Amino acid sequence: MELRDFIVTPLVLLVVYILAYRLRPRFTDVNTRRFFIPALTVRIIGALAVGFIYQFYYGGGDTFGYHTHGSAIIWDAFVDSPISGLRLLFANENLMPDLFDYTSKIWFYGDLPSYFVIRIAAVFDLLTFRVYSATAVLFACMSFTGIWALYNFFCQNFPGLYKMLAIAVLFVPSVFFWGSGIFKDTITLTALGWATYSFDQFFFQKRKIAGNAIILLLTFFIIFSIKKYILLCFIPALIIWIYTSNLASIRSFVIKIMVAPFIFAVSGALAYWAIVKVGEDDKRYAIENIAQTAQITAYDIAYWTGRSAGSTYTLGELDGTYTSMFRLLPNAIIVSLFRPYFWEVSNPFMLLTAIESFMVLALTFLVIYETKIIRIFSKDTSPIVYFCLTFSLVFAFAVGVSTFNFGTLMRYKIPLLPYYISALLILYNYSKRERKLTLLDNTE
Repeated sequence: MELRDFIVTPLVLLVVYILAYRLRPRFTDVNTRRFFIPALTVRIIGALAVGFIYQFYYGGGDTFGYHTHGSAIIWDAFVDSPISGLRLLFANENLMPDLFDYTSKIWFYGDLPSYFVIRIAAVFDLLTFRVYSATAVLFACMSFTGIWALYNFFCQNFPGLYKMLAIAVLFVPSVFFWGSGIFKDTITLTALGWATYSFDQFFFQKRKIAGNAIILLLTFFIIFSIKKYILLCFIPALIIWIYTSNLASIRSFVIKIMVAPFIFAVSGALAYWAIVKVGEDDKRYAIENIAQTAQITAYDIAYWTGRSAGSTYTLGELDGTYTSMFRLLPNAIIVSLFRPYFWEVSNPFMLLTAIESFMVLALTFLVIYETKIIRIFSKDTSPIVYFCLTFSLVFAFAVGVSTFNFGTLMRYKIPLLPYYISALLILYNYSKRERKLTLLDNTE
């Protein structure tokens, strides 16, 4: 915290809220307008709060590696020489001896996924005079655009569930806390929201085809540049969405039975091809290496890089094979969705996560009880529900089996929560609506 934090940040906030109120009529309707400013506000609070916590509670962390020891150095280079600043902004892992005075101070120089975050922070720093809190506010605004796009996607497909979906998408505490500050997770969460919205607009709504195609490709590039494993979970879920939509459009049951295996085979081949393509440029995510990557990442986070982020957990032994990895699948999904349990709490932040996880667990049991599971596979269930459940469960397995640390898992799992909770609430609404129709039929 510096003196200019108290000068620049209020000015940035003033501009942000003036723009927000002016743009609100364009991006909302009578049903969603009331959530627009509160959703933006909780993200700004989250972005600022995470900075305070990392400075005064943890005494450092990734967010300062991206800014104080990252983008702020590039800003200093811009002040000294705009040419040097531009070279650093577009630098890769290659050495630049004449800029060693700057690159030697950047913690993540040479780590391209982390440097991607630094580049974005550096662009924002040019607007905020490298003030951390002001740049964090701009990260929060960026996050808000993606999460609002995701909320609009759900509202357009499930009108009438505005309040439920607002809770699931806009106001989950861990999502707006860990998904708004200067982190990789903020950028990938933003890109996921826009990718989901533009995919629906491009493939199903058939609106603004060219613009949505560009957005979709751009968001895929951003996610690919920062966290490739998210695409490994997201693309198969999108293919499941297309598969179930095509199947649902066939009215004849006999034709469905005949066509389903063919569509499934094509969808599976496309999913496999997509996974192979994602892993081509990074051997860690090649098909043959994913299990070994999960093992290395899990033990590294648990016992080295993430050892100070919170309590370590174990699901069992990982030996770098697919057999050991898939043996832990149920426990990995459970740890991502429903843990830590209350008796596993060891610090205040874990307590908050435990409360949230317990509420997700309670909602899951409620939906299972109401739908009797069979309702999930009903012919009336939206393909979007299958997409959300596929992505969230596959992602829960991926992060659960490769993290082994509650503190790190709290951040890593946030992309799945809006999709999983939304799917549960949509299924619950289906069940409630069916009960009302049954009561009306019995009354008649």
